[in-house]
Amino acid sequence: MQIRIIKPGLLSTMQDTGRWNYLSQGMPISGAMDTLSSRIANLAVGNNAHDVVIEFTYGEAEFQAETDILLAYSGDGATLRVNSLPLPPDRPLFIPSGTNIHLANNPLGSRTYLAIAGGWDVAEVLGSKSTYVTAGIGGYKGRALEPDDLLNACGQLNETSARILQSLKGTTIKHSKWGIARWLFLPKYRKTVHVIPAHEFTWFAGKSVVDFLSTPYTVSIQSNRMGYRLEGPSIHRFVKQELLSTAVVPGTIQVTGDGSIVLLMADCQTTGGYPRIAQVAAVDIPLCAQLKPGDAVNFKEISRTDAEKLYIHQENQLDRLAIALKTDMLTVFR
Repeated sequence: MQIRIIKPGLLSTMQDTGRWNYLSQGMPISGAMDTLSSRIANLAVGNNAHDVVIEFTYGEAEFQAETDILLAYSGDGATLRVNSLPLPPDRPLFIPSGTNIHLANNPLGSRTYLAIAGGWDVAEVLGSKSTYVTAGIGGYKGRALEPDDLLNACGQLNETSARILQSLKGTTIKHSKWGIARWLFLPKYRKTVHVIPAHEFTWFAGKSVVDFLSTPYTVSIQSNRMGYRLEGPSIHRFVKQELLSTAVVPGTIQVTGDGSIVLLMADCQTTGGYPRIAQVAAVDIPLCAQLKPGDAVNFKEISRTDAEKLYIHQENQLDRLAIALKTDMLTVFR
């Protein structure tokens, strides 16, 4: 299976669930910003949930099926269309050779993930296939996708993917009657993000902490895969101690010298010298990944224990989904 990129859009890169084993050497995790959507796209075509996908930022991208392909997409940044026909997300789609697919902007979010049956055929670098553009490693030639790039799927399909393909293959576009209910994995209020107090939480003035946890912050245009600068009430600290550079990860919220806050994301550095006021609960980082400049976000404090419970619950649900898709595929397509 093969596609050709016609228009790559604003920023399109190959990402899996991250490069986790080299933080001590200063290598960022990278990976999909919204790992929930990337995993659901993979599961919908029978892949391993952690396989590499294409991450599209916003819409206005386009690609062509050079062969018959089986794919799925998930996320809130765009809707896939063939001419004026929208293709449903979160389910397998059979696309015949020669079809042009356009990504139309979706105002609900900013990122969309495209999986292909068998997974995309790109080399693994330092334990991950994720693109880290700054260092020029991973993904497709270590860079963002460009016009005329040819992307291939790995040749061998697993049994689940092969069954899905066999059930949908034909001469026209076809999708399954079933789909994955991604919304069931998401909270009702997607602009409320749970946070855990970070190590320097007590360095900040009481009023600033109250403002942080009760006043909306707006995502600035100065935002990218490394992090978002957030606009809102300034955070003042009464502990004037200088902080030595210390560990940070995606989801860490730092307070800069001028009192503004920065939410670190997938391509963030591994250490930083700004004090950390909070850490986004892992289960809510995909919500942050879909934020756009101008979006307002509210932070709500929860305990570390509650954050762990939410994460474990979601992981258990994803594991159950993967097992159901593998074991019940014959029944699903009866």
